[in-house]
This record gives sequence, C-alpha cells and structure tokens, in this order.
Amino acid sequence: MWTIRVIVFWISAVLVRAVPPICDLLSVLKKEEEDCAETLLLEAKNRTSENDLLLSSGRCAGMWDNMTCWPSSVVGQTVNAHCPEFFQMLTGKKGFVYRNCTSEGWSDPYPRPDIACGYNVNDTTNEARRSYFMTLKAMYTIGYCTSLVTLMIALAVLGSFRRLRCTRNYIHMHLFTSFILRALSNFIKDAVLFSSEDISYCGEYTAGCKLTMVFFQYCIMSNYSWLLVEGLYLHTLLVISFFSERKFLWRFIALGWGAPTVFVAAWATARQLHENIGCWDINTNTNTWWIIRGPIVLSIFINFILFVNILRILMRKLSSPEGRSSDFNQYKRLAKSTLLLIPLFGVHYIIFAFFPEDASSGTMEIQLFFELALGSFQGFVVAVLYCFLNGEVQLEVQRKWRQWHLSKHLRQHLSTSASNGGSGLTQEMQMVRSSPAEQKRATLQRSSVL
Repeated sequence: MWTIRVIVFWISAVLVRAVPPICDLLSVLKKEEEDCAETLLLEAKNRTSENDLLLSSGRCAGMWDNMTCWPSSVVGQTVNAHCPEFFQMLTGKKGFVYRNCTSEGWSDPYPRPDIACGYNVNDTTNEARRSYFMTLKAMYTIGYCTSLVTLMIALAVLGSFRRLRCTRNYIHMHLFTSFILRALSNFIKDAVLFSSEDISYCGEYTAGCKLTMVFFQYCIMSNYSWLLVEGLYLHTLLVISFFSERKFLWRFIALGWGAPTVFVAAWATARQLHENIGCWDINTNTNTWWIIRGPIVLSIFINFILFVNILRILMRKLSSPEGRSSDFNQYKRLAKSTLLLIPLFGVHYIIFAFFPEDASSGTMEIQLFFELALGSFQGFVVAVLYCFLNGEVQLEVQRKWRQWHLSKHLRQHLSTSASNGGSGLTQEMQMVRSSPAEQKRATLQRSSVL
C-alpha cells in the first residue's frame, strides 16, 4: 500500500520543482534494475563448485524486488542494502534496508523502505512542502512575467530613439535580451518537464527534453556573462581614457554570447558521456555540474573585484577637479546602477554554490526562494535601473512627447483655421520653425496688430 502512496506523491510532485520529475525517477529506477541484472549475471558466472557445496545447506537466490538489488546469500545471514537512488532523489536522505535469508527464502524488508529512506506516507510534512513549492511556483511565474513585459518595453524604448543608440545602451540591450531569454527558457523548461502526468511519454521526447535543458543552461550562463560585461565596460570607462568603443563592443558580444556556448557544450558532452540520466535536469555528479557552476561563480568573483576597484576609482576622482566634469557625472550615474546590480545578483549564488544540495534540509527551500522567487524579478529591476530611471531616456521620451503633443496641437488648429483661409495656422507653423528670437518678435508683431 505504501508503494502506491509513494507513486501518487511522485505524480503530484510533477507540477512543481520540489522534486525530480517522474520520468527522471523512472529512468534512475530502470538503470538500477539493469545494474542489478549485470551484478547477478556476474555473480552466476563467478560461481564455483566450492561455493555451490557451501550453499547446498540452504541459500537465497539473488533478486531484484522492483526497488533494491539483493545478492545471493546463505541461510541465517542478514543482508543490508542502500536506499534506492530514486528515494534519495526524493528525500535527500541516505539509509539502509535489511532482509534476512531464512530457510523459507527472503524475509520482508525492514524497516519499511519508505520510512528507512526518509519518506513517511503518514507524515504531513511533505504536503506542507508541496504547498510551499506550489506557492513558490506561482511567485516566480508572476516574477518572470513582470520581468518579461518590462524588459520588452525597455528594449523597445532603447531601440526606438536614435539619440539613445550608443555603446553603453547597446550593452544594456544585450543584457535585457539575456534576461528575456532567461525568462522564456524557464517557461519552456516548465512546459516540457511538467506538462503531463502521463508516464507513457517518458521515453519519447528525450532528445527534445535534453535540448531544452541545454538551452536553459545557456540562457542562465549568458545572463551572468552579460552582468560581467556591464562591470567590465564600466571599469574600462573609468580606467582607459580613450578606447575604440566599437572594437570593445564586438569583444563584449563575443564574451557575452560566445563564452557560455563553450561551457554549455562541454557540459552537454560530459552529461552525454558520463551522466546520461533522465532529462539532464537533476545533477547527481558534482564534477559535471561544476562545468556550469564554476564559470558562473568565477564571473561573480571577477565582478566583485571590479566592484571594489570601481569604488576606489570613484572615491579618488570625486575629490579631484575631474569629478565636476559632465562625462564623469555620466559615469557616476552608470556606476550607481551597476554597483547595485553586482552584489544584488551575485551574493546568493556564491553562498549557495558551496552548500550541499540536500533536499531534507531547509537549505533547499531557502536557495530556491532566492533563485526563483526573488531571482525572477531581477529582469524587472534591471529594466527600471537602466531604462525607466535613466535620466537620458526620460529626457528623450519627454522630448518626443512634446513633439507629438505639438503636432497634435497643430492638427487641431488645421481643422479650426481651414474656414479662415489658414492664415492663423501658417503663422503658428512659422513660429514653430523659427528661432526663439524670431518667435518672440513675431509674437510682438501679432500683439501690436491686435
């Protein structure tokens, strides 16, 4: 009965990121069964006549009980086995299950596998965790939707106005794009991994599922890579007086989009060769996972080094006459935004990168809260800092708004002055096109006539 409850728990957990998808669990279970078959076959090949004579008094044949592999044993022996790997994936707990070899065959396993391996079907803790993760899923869905909308608006604003097209804003636009891809990849991943409760599809979409995870990891890495580019660009502005921004822009593009391609390709190759389990969304091999995690942690550390050096340069220049120049004030405004992003988006990743991924501890809940709930709003924060609160953007939008309002005003005058021969409209248009001095002179002339 308890096995049915565990399977029901698997299926209900498919909807959230609290536990691995059922396809991964079944894949691991199948692999353990294949390993057990190989072990029992090797055991049969290595059997000798002396062993057969020793076991003639009574023996229990090796078997696979649909969860655990039990090797052959003599009567009276107690055999222990590690908790099945799929249970460890569910609970993060390691334990042992025991069977006695009796004259009548194997005894029932004890303690019961679900209890020995950390999952108690009568415990309400799992329901509470499931409720927490469902709430977390709702939060990060709202966060990514909010970020996606604001980032697309910010990207359209920076791309629409010609006066805003410069290297600095081009880099901001690439950063916006990386956050947009990160949000989209998260939605695609959820749709692929958690779209169905039917286990019959598990072996059908393996290639597409793995490609989805490769794309997801690439978007994560490129996002951190462009955060590094923001720090490098600001540091370059403050350290190098004259440099070719166009040449540096292409180098930054190669770093932002090209470097993640190399590491993600290496990770995908390692997964295919050494850890080809499920949909590649569960990281059981730490060494393979550090192919992705290592460069991200390194980029965050480099950003912190740049962070400290930028602060030092700013403090030195603020006390010099150069601190009063308009260019330096522009760099200072850019520094405020960038220096806020570096610690905001990097601290939690470094902290949790060195924590063990133990699902049975509270660390997992805290880590997922920072990475999903709060991390999903990062794109919104970036759009606000680099676009909506940008004084240069605000001035350009206000200028375009005034132009639009003035053209609307002129069109209204066109309709009202058509009956008067258009003389009033002609004078208004001449005032708009003339210089301020001419406008003032024309106004005085009209006043004297009136």
